[in-house]
Amino acid sequence: MVNQSAADSGSTLSGNLKQDKQRISDGLGNSQDLFLRPFQADLAGSGKAEGAVLYMEGLSYSNNLLQSLLASHDASAKFTSTEQLLAHYQEKVIAEGSVIQSASIDEIFDKLLTGHSIVLLDGCPQALIVGTVDLQARPVEEPNVQSVVRGPREGFTELISQNIAMIRRKINSRHLWMESIQIGRITKTKVTIAYIDTIVNENVLAEVRKRLRQIDIDGILESNYIEEHIQDKKYSPFPTVFNTERPDVIAAGLLEGRVAILVDGTPFVLLVPALFTQFFQSSEDYYERADFSTLIRLLRFLSFLLATITPSFYIAITTFHQEMLPTTLLYNLASQREGVPFPAFIEALIMEITFEILREASVRMPKTIGQSISIVGTLVVGQAAVEAGLVSAAMVIVVSITAIANFVLPAFNLGIAARLLRFMLMMMAASFGLYGIFIGILLIVLHLCTLSSFGVPYTAPLAPFKSEDQKDTFFRFPIPFMLKRPASLRPQQQVRQKRR
Repeated sequence: MVNQSAADSGSTLSGNLKQDKQRISDGLGNSQDLFLRPFQADLAGSGKAEGAVLYMEGLSYSNNLLQSLLASHDASAKFTSTEQLLAHYQEKVIAEGSVIQSASIDEIFDKLLTGHSIVLLDGCPQALIVGTVDLQARPVEEPNVQSVVRGPREGFTELISQNIAMIRRKINSRHLWMESIQIGRITKTKVTIAYIDTIVNENVLAEVRKRLRQIDIDGILESNYIEEHIQDKKYSPFPTVFNTERPDVIAAGLLEGRVAILVDGTPFVLLVPALFTQFFQSSEDYYERADFSTLIRLLRFLSFLLATITPSFYIAITTFHQEMLPTTLLYNLASQREGVPFPAFIEALIMEITFEILREASVRMPKTIGQSISIVGTLVVGQAAVEAGLVSAAMVIVVSITAIANFVLPAFNLGIAARLLRFMLMMMAASFGLYGIFIGILLIVLHLCTLSSFGVPYTAPLAPFKSEDQKDTFFRFPIPFMLKRPASLRPQQQVRQKRR
């Protein structure tokens, strides 16, 4: 019996049907989901040709293929060799769109495990690889994470071919190019690079290809595997790779000159280069009036600031800088904290950790009770903590404002960065007061200025300053005024529309 290592050694078919079937079966560990359907065909001169169709249950449909082969039984009698019969099957009998010949055992294994069917004939050292992939995926639904009030209601699925089709429906151009590679020594996951060849910056595209080729891992199960390999800084809290499950966001990014990376098996598509200001933008900004979109975008920047520094600012004021508070408010806070046994930092730490636990619990619980448990748990725990004298009522308000402001951010991974920075600033405020907060903010800004995403400065177009790109940074100008693509991305074609 041929073992698996021998079957995977890169050898070719022997032409002996019994031996080749056994090699393939042994190479898959005699798995029960491997089906082998035998058939016979007549050859000229009363000869018989033994054949077999191999496919994996659940990955392929083979009924039409078997019916086609059996229906051609009478026509096969005019051929004198199995090579001629195999070519006849390929050209005249099999109706599937993809039918190729191959003698490589490795290629047969790769195609078999991705849903293709294999046709073998005794005495023929070639096999037919037939595209009978059974594409089963959940239907296109509205994204749960990045929902909008106005805009398309479709989101990516786990099937990469369906995701590519959704992008092509958005961008009906022959200049939208797709490059597919396999990553993962065991999983051999299909990864596709999408870009518009007349717009994309060639240096960015070359860097994407280079980083993807350097990935050497046994398996890719989600796009984050790719993201962590290709991101510029491994230990920065700020994401330098953008991800989304909305086809309209990817289409807009491609039209600006970015590169999309699609991974089979996940609805989240990566988009590079990613800029810091990009994580404050939502697709809905371009589906509403410019004045309303500008107001909402400014609100997001303010919410990021509140989600990052509100607890630390409260700690600094109540611990070191009480003279900055109005007298009446100072008396109220002092009376609230009279029975609290902990300093403001410990008080804030208890409430923040408690809220993080409630947040994670609401995510893991069943959807029918998760939301109600999180709301009731927050109210009950907060009220009980105040009545028990563990925290002050003002601290509950501060933590609540911080949590609500965190949910305003459209990018979930930017919200995670705000949560991490919040704890760092709380420690700085507890140690040095407002001076510690200012030092922490300065360090954060310096860190942002050192980041880049595929050769593009992360803080662009603010630093380096690009005056033309300010039309879509803090403010969102009306679309007729945004004549050019972002200069920070250095696209091949700068102008996107003509002046009216």
